[in-house]
Amino acid sequence: MGLEDAKTQVDHAFTRDDLRGLSNENTFGGATSFLRRRYSKDLSGVDLAITGIPFDQAVTNRTGTRLGPRAIREASSLQSPDAPYGWGYDPLSELSIVDYGDLAFDYAMVSEFPAALQAHIKGILDAGAGSICLGGDHYISFPILKAYAEKFGPLSLIQFDAHTDTWQDDNMERIDHGTMFYKAIKLGLIDPERSVSIGIRTDNPDTMGVNILDARWVHENGAAAVAARVKEIVGDHQTYVTFDIDCLDPAFAPGTGTPVWGGLASWQAAAILRDLAGIKMVGGDIVEVSPPFDTTGATAIAGAHVAVELMSLWGWNHLGKGT
Repeated sequence: MGLEDAKTQVDHAFTRDDLRGLSNENTFGGATSFLRRRYSKDLSGVDLAITGIPFDQAVTNRTGTRLGPRAIREASSLQSPDAPYGWGYDPLSELSIVDYGDLAFDYAMVSEFPAALQAHIKGILDAGAGSICLGGDHYISFPILKAYAEKFGPLSLIQFDAHTDTWQDDNMERIDHGTMFYKAIKLGLIDPERSVSIGIRTDNPDTMGVNILDARWVHENGAAAVAARVKEIVGDHQTYVTFDIDCLDPAFAPGTGTPVWGGLASWQAAAILRDLAGIKMVGGDIVEVSPPFDTTGATAIAGAHVAVELMSLWGWNHLGKGT
């Protein structure tokens, strides 16, 4: 499929005949699914479902992450005609990938949201597919991890973030984007000794035993050393990858609820994610893109690229690349 196809092809989100292959339509037009994948609720034969979780009940400062999934999809349209650069394979052609749409939930019944999200992800996993979730505030990782741990057992966690999100909170019913990994560890969803947080630059008295590669360590040691250390930590354990966009410095991603200076540059995140190829990634999410606070769209662009890297990482494991 080449550039000339854009003259006659449009709205691949609805019109494409199959689930594999690149899509080439005018980037400025057409229905904006993630990477122009077909929207589908039918997971028969699907390898990977991309799904949006438009939820922002509990951000520290600036709301707006409910609009993140929509902005990430729109930004991804620029990437859809080409295979992800530098991977040496094309996950869009080798995997059956759909845009599974967004989670439906009653915004006025916040207490019902966690169970709704857990069931949503369980449905994807029960169908034999994996998931990459577009958030949404970071709380969404907690119900998602419940669904994944139910299938895979305790997981390793790779967390890209400015904050560890392990502040103490023993009320499992509270919906809080800063305490969900404390709860996940307490419930045995993740194994802290085989988990790592990257880019941290906010004080927290108790990191619950999770390995920390803070932002300064990343800057001083370099992307290759970060990826190598992460691989040592997670080993061959089943791994979930979560990327809070505020892991990036506000210069690269100003559209987030909790911007913190001194963070990763986009090139560092790209290099680390690429060098993680070979981990046993079973699922992932990109969270806290808040478009109202970035009129340039740079944060959504970063979020879309992160989602593509997560897709490529998942596909590398699923397809057994490099083995």
